[in-house]
Amino acid sequence: MLKGLGVTGVAGVSGLAGCSEGETTPTDGDGGSDGGSDGGDGGDGGDGGDGSDMTPTETATPTGTPSGSVSGTVRIGVLQPMSGDLKYYGQQSIWGFLSGLAHKADSDPPGDVGTGTTTYSVGDVDYELVVRDTQFAAETAESAAETLVRDDEVDMLFGCSSSSAARRVVTNVVTPSNTPYVAGPAASASITSDGETCSDLVYRANENTAMDARSGGRYVATETDVSKVYLFGADYSFGRAVVNNYETVLKDNGVEIVGKRFVERGYSEWDGLLDNASEAGAEGIVGGFTVVTLPALFSSFLSGDYDYRAFGGFATQITNTVVGNTLKQVLGEPLTAEKIRNSKLGPFTTRYHWNQYDNPINDSFVDSYSSVYGLPPDLFTSGTFTAASAIHQAIEQSGSVAAGDIADGLKGMTVTDTPKGENAYRFQEYNNQARSEMTVADPIPTTDEWTDSWGAAIMPSEPVARIGRDNVTIPADSDDMNCSL
Repeated sequence: MLKGLGVTGVAGVSGLAGCSEGETTPTDGDGGSDGGSDGGDGGDGGDGGDGSDMTPTETATPTGTPSGSVSGTVRIGVLQPMSGDLKYYGQQSIWGFLSGLAHKADSDPPGDVGTGTTTYSVGDVDYELVVRDTQFAAETAESAAETLVRDDEVDMLFGCSSSSAARRVVTNVVTPSNTPYVAGPAASASITSDGETCSDLVYRANENTAMDARSGGRYVATETDVSKVYLFGADYSFGRAVVNNYETVLKDNGVEIVGKRFVERGYSEWDGLLDNASEAGAEGIVGGFTVVTLPALFSSFLSGDYDYRAFGGFATQITNTVVGNTLKQVLGEPLTAEKIRNSKLGPFTTRYHWNQYDNPINDSFVDSYSSVYGLPPDLFTSGTFTAASAIHQAIEQSGSVAAGDIADGLKGMTVTDTPKGENAYRFQEYNNQARSEMTVADPIPTTDEWTDSWGAAIMPSEPVARIGRDNVTIPADSDDMNCSL
């Protein structure tokens, strides 16, 4: 821990809150739909891009021209898994962040960025990104953050794909050193809803598990005939967050919860549990799991004869690849849209995928990202793009590169340039979590256009519904919101 080590960090900062476990889809783990996370935020009105409630060590130095005349250097300590099975979480997170800076510079992002220091310039502002490998481990992330603040003298921190890592960084490094932190893609809602981690030093642009569940639950309750749901989740913070948030929204919208069951990661004896859901009269089930558990669940579900549908969330390419392969094995090849539709799988919510938004910013983002990195933008990338965009916007608006001024500038900000459109993300003042629209899409066979680059057998369809940003986060007055800044 940094306490007692004489790290002064930045004084007088307002607004930065939290890390989380990762993705959120029918999976269990950290990082998004194949990762873990819990909680969310919600609340006070919004401006711009809200949408309706629901409608069917290297150096790169490109130059740009920011609207202001500010100049200087910002050192950002980046914490992401850059090795191991989940290094893709870290890669796409950094690629999204660099793409956000590149958009501001009106240039392409640098290519092969790994650990070490990468310098990227936007106009007269030089961003020094000091990247450290967290190995998707909380202890490693904490140690790396400590070194970045104490020895590398970074101005602020960004990252963590693991929610447990993010919480540890906040508690043991960010708070004692008074260093601003932008969490992402760690998705646990608790990072920005729990009083122990929520603070004026912690912000998050990335979507979280509460947003997954609240948008998915709202869709199930208002746009389907499902009136009884059985909830399954991984027995740790991610799975419990998914289940708890679905339960809240479904109950508030008149849907009966006929059962809940938490199982350990990798659980495979699904036939009996799925039979229990059927016997309880479920018309739909929700799975809060990651790639560790999903294949066995889906294999049992698809192989059985169940009357109910399975809902959840889209994950990253990693999980879509595994789930797609499972669908091909059970349903046979060729995999068709009709086979998937008849399987009663989905629709699923998504935080972001490249084909969910049609606007000039996203079009440019998809083109440059795909060209440089060989893949379309994935689940985490809109949030990390927006994090970088917001940081530069704060610098332009304040005319300062001081970390305290950047943090103050993020407070309550409506972010102008985002992949979901102009003004589509807004940081809530009560907990520094950004709210943004979520979409619902069907799983479909990957189209010819994306077969080579996406690599998974399934992808999201075009949106079948959009859930406005004011309806997807935990409201300020909710019992689930324990943060008031």
